[in-house]
Amino acid sequence: MSLADRIFIDMCKDVLENGLSTEGEKVRPKWEDGTYAYTIKKFGVVNRYDLSKEFPAITLRRTAIKTCIDEILWIWQKKSNNVKDLNSKIWDSWTDENGSIGKAYGYQLSVKHKYKEGEMDQVDRVIYDLKNNPFSRRIMTNIYVHQDLHEMNLYPCAYSMTFNCTKEKDSDKLKLNAILNQRSSDILAANNMNVCQYAVLMHMLARTCDMEVGELVHVIADAHIYDRHIPIIKELIERPTYDAPTFWMNPEKKDFYDFTVDDFRLDNYMHGEKVTNIPVAI
Repeated sequence: MSLADRIFIDMCKDVLENGLSTEGEKVRPKWEDGTYAYTIKKFGVVNRYDLSKEFPAITLRRTAIKTCIDEILWIWQKKSNNVKDLNSKIWDSWTDENGSIGKAYGYQLSVKHKYKEGEMDQVDRVIYDLKNNPFSRRIMTNIYVHQDLHEMNLYPCAYSMTFNCTKEKDSDKLKLNAILNQRSSDILAANNMNVCQYAVLMHMLARTCDMEVGELVHVIADAHIYDRHIPIIKELIERPTYDAPTFWMNPEKKDFYDFTVDDFRLDNYMHGEKVTNIPVAI
């Protein structure tokens, strides 16, 4: 069993056994048939993944790594808010007639800000500081911008990254660690995808800044299982598990903006069968 499987199973069991239901409460999401989508939820879930030991793709079912990477590149590298730059239909429910999701996600990372070192967007500022001020305690991004929320078709779920570098006594390289803050996590539909996305992002940044990957700490304010997902989750966490896959990243790529989806893969990835027809609440 991989560490990612153990974390996922324990989290699901904790939510199912100790979580609180929103049934009958005032909630926003609805199912396609118009009924309210209630959840069982836990507040303040914190999961830690040591990326130096394994890549955190669960093996209970296959995590679509190419789709994960395409989306994280769309947000962090292309800094786009238009689904025409994306190779999946995940965001189609939140687009306007032009394919835009509004001033959300990639848009916020593309906005340039004034620093004493000059004008940079948030991504370039992170790279600049990791290269020039790696022990700074101010290396972070935030895309939950209140002044623009009214122009976002979807409020950001994973909204903030805080980076922190450490130096092991027996290493000549710095280790890149990060905290991913997420206000809301749909455990079945999106949890492991988000973990894998930001694990890939850390690998990209570590390579770009000549560092090693360390810990990814995932902080979730509202970790929930939707009512119609409960039987699917119960079946999923009883499946057989396998060893973690091996993460491969093109060794010839060293610049953050040079990576493409084809520069990554998971080798020796054994996993359970696909979970199909997952209902999605909007």
